[in-house]
Amino acid sequence: MAKIVAVANQKGGVGKTTTAVNLAASVALQGKRVLLVDFDPQGNASSGCGFNKKTANTAYEVLSGDCSPEEAVFKTEYKNLHLIPSNSNLAGAEIELVEQNERERVLKKALSRFYNDYDFIFIDCPPSLGLLTLNALCACNTVVIPIQCEYFALEGLSQLVGTLRNVKRLYNPEIDIEGVVFTMFEGRKNLTIQVAAEVKKYFPKKIYSTVIPRNVRLSEAPSYGQPIEYYDRNSKGAKAYKELAEEFIKKN
Repeated sequence: MAKIVAVANQKGGVGKTTTAVNLAASVALQGKRVLLVDFDPQGNASSGCGFNKKTANTAYEVLSGDCSPEEAVFKTEYKNLHLIPSNSNLAGAEIELVEQNERERVLKKALSRFYNDYDFIFIDCPPSLGLLTLNALCACNTVVIPIQCEYFALEGLSQLVGTLRNVKRLYNPEIDIEGVVFTMFEGRKNLTIQVAAEVKKYFPKKIYSTVIPRNVRLSEAPSYGQPIEYYDRNSKGAKAYKELAEEFIKKN
């Protein structure tokens, strides 16, 4: 039975997609069968896995019923990693979903087809708290929250926690926080240390011990359509995501 993990933070620029792509690829490299669902209309997770966004079926066609979930699965060239891609058409799905019955559960129904095909299904959520993100939160078992250690991160975190509480109460009583991962981490900065300390008070048992450093190679990898462990396996970023994947698997 696949475990479904949403990677979510409504604040943009925190390394959410970078974490979704590289955690998924690194977990797959550990021998697990992984499906990555790009649920962000920007489609960055798709291009980060080497997908041409102009062709083939995407998450939009799945939501609109124009194709089956199986028809949207793209087999990447990376070990054990499959992808349901996305492109800008997905932005229109938010409006179209409003008219549907059980509109918050459309993604859950689609992913139920894959429960026996994968060990883990990761969903890269859009940087907002709209209907697409609500679908992801209703479909998932747990949420990984990437956080950049800056002041505004704390504000966004409290909003996200409030949303998770509402989703748990109204739609998905099983949802839980998988873990919080610090991204773009610069341990020498006082602000980084202070924000990390505040977040640890908030989630004393949910913080990953692995932190993701600010790393140029991590920034370069998406432009080559490669997860970091394939682009430069000896970089600090690759080693960090490998350690995060090991920690993630150990907890599961």
